[in-house]
Amino acid sequence: MSSIHPTALVDPGARLGADVAIGPYAIVEDGTVIGARSDVRARAVVKRHTTLGADNHVHEAAVLGGEPQDVSFRGGASALLIGDRNRIREGVTIHRASAGGETRIGSDCFLMAYAHVAHDDRLGDGVILANNVALAGHVDVGDRAFLSGGVVVHQFCRVGRLAMVGGNSKIVQDCLPFVITDGVPGRARGLNVVGLRRAGFTAAQVRALKHAYRILLRSSLPLDTALTTLDALGDPLADELAAFVRASKRGFHRAGRAAAEE
Repeated sequence: MSSIHPTALVDPGARLGADVAIGPYAIVEDGTVIGARSDVRARAVVKRHTTLGADNHVHEAAVLGGEPQDVSFRGGASALLIGDRNRIREGVTIHRASAGGETRIGSDCFLMAYAHVAHDDRLGDGVILANNVALAGHVDVGDRAFLSGGVVVHQFCRVGRLAMVGGNSKIVQDCLPFVITDGVPGRARGLNVVGLRRAGFTAAQVRALKHAYRILLRSSLPLDTALTTLDALGDPLADELAAFVRASKRGFHRAGRAAAEE
């Protein structure tokens, strides 16, 4: 049975899974779905068109599914879809999409206090947003990426898988997978070696990525030539890096002259 505090406001049209807990003064609107064993704590708000999977923890004063901050938005249905086992801390805001689309959060993510995820964003699995990260609309963040405190990301940018973005960085282009991007403006600083090791990458895989990193960002080769060279390595991680670059529409943050190679 679900546990609903007597001061909470839960619309009869909301669908709650087994063993859901709704805390004091929380609000759950019509048309929401909250999966089993999820915990919505005091004064959190889950707005209509929001679906949460199982085992999510929504902390105090978070607002999920708010209308998009988009000047072209004129109302209508759109959605926020959140996976399983996410931790959404105090004051986090996640907006539903514009124009009938979906904002998506994967599973096993950790969104720290006062992070903001805008309309039409997509976060993969295991993403970490530290305190006060601000994502503009249509941002795509790959699996297990880590964005440090105060990072701001321009609309339509991508952050690649297992990327790390340093604190207070200004991101106006794509951030390469497996790479640390840091600074104002952002610059590629080297491989995210600690993140790769924590993800179970072998020493051989890390060496291969270091070689690919040097070809792409430290060799002074023209971009087309560097990508062709990566293709010739026959390595799946180098292929992933090259495919990410080829799919970029805004360009990607490159290395500054003083960037480290590690």
